[in-house]
Amino acid sequence: MPASENTPPGQHTDHGVDLRTGVLYALAAYGLWGVFPLYFKVVGHVGADEILAHRIVWSVLFCGLLLSWTGRWSRVRAIVASPAAWGALSASALLNAVNWLCFIYAVLTDRILEASLGYFINPLVSIVLGMVFLGERLRRVQWVAVSFAAAGVAFLTVREGLPWIAITVAVTFGLYGLVRKRATPGPLAGLFFETTLLAPLALAYLAWLWLSHDRTLVFVSGGWNDRGLLALSGLVTTLPLLWFAAAANRLRLSTIGFFQYIAPTGQFLLGLVYGELFSADRAIAFALIWTGIAVFAGEAWRRSRKQG
Repeated sequence: MPASENTPPGQHTDHGVDLRTGVLYALAAYGLWGVFPLYFKVVGHVGADEILAHRIVWSVLFCGLLLSWTGRWSRVRAIVASPAAWGALSASALLNAVNWLCFIYAVLTDRILEASLGYFINPLVSIVLGMVFLGERLRRVQWVAVSFAAAGVAFLTVREGLPWIAITVAVTFGLYGLVRKRATPGPLAGLFFETTLLAPLALAYLAWLWLSHDRTLVFVSGGWNDRGLLALSGLVTTLPLLWFAAAANRLRLSTIGFFQYIAPTGQFLLGLVYGELFSADRAIAFALIWTGIAVFAGEAWRRSRKQG
C-alpha cells in the first residue's frame, strides 16, 4: 500500500460530483487494500519471495502500459533527468520492497492481524517521523495519541514478544511516505520508476529460481492458472494506487485521512475469518492503539472543521 502524496490544494474541492466521485475512488482504493490478503492466500503456495519478484516485474509492465495510454511518459523523463529524484526514489523503492515482502510474508504465515496492527499505527508513526526528520512539533493531543499506541506495542512486546512484522510494516510505510513527500513525480510515474529500479534484481532472482535444483519456479512449473494469478499481481498493485490518486485529486487530504483505516480494518477482520489467534493480550494492545487512533482522528476532524 502507498503513502499519501501531496496534490495541488486547488484540486481538493470536496463539492458536488467531485465529492461523491472522490469518495467512491477512496472506498475502492482502501477497500481493495483491505482485502489484499485474499489474493496472497490464493497464491500462497508460490512463496513470498517469488510473489514479490513477480509483483515487481508485472507492475513495471502494467504501469508502462498505463503511462502509454495516458501519455504521461514526460513525468518519467523528468525523474530520469533529476539526480535528486533518482536518490529519493531509489530509497523509496527499497522501502517499498521491504514493506511488500513483509506484508506478503505475514499473510502466508497466518499473521495478518499483526500486519493490520502495523497499518493501524502507521499514521502515528508518521507523526513521530515528521518530528524527527522534518522538525515538526507534536501538539499535546498528538502526544497523547502516540503514547497510547506506544503503550499498546510495549504491552504486546512484554506479553508476546516484539511484534516485528507490525513495526517493520509501520516504519517502512512511514519512511516511504516521508521520502515520497520530498519527491512528487506522481503516483503512477513514481511506482513505474521504483519498480523499474528493482526489476533487474527481481528478474535475476526468478532466473536463479528457474535454474536452481533446490527450488522450482512456479511460473514455469505450474499451470496457466498460476501464471495468470501471478501476472495479475501487477494489476492488483497498480489499480488501487490509481484510484487513490483520483480520490486525492477530488478530496482534501484531511478527508482522505479518514479513509485510511478501512484497509487495516479489512485486514483485521480477514485475520479473524482465517482463524488467527486474538488473545486477551492482543485485545488489550489493540484497544490501546485504537484509543490512540480515536484521539488522533478526533483532533484531526476538529481542526479540519475549524479550517473550513
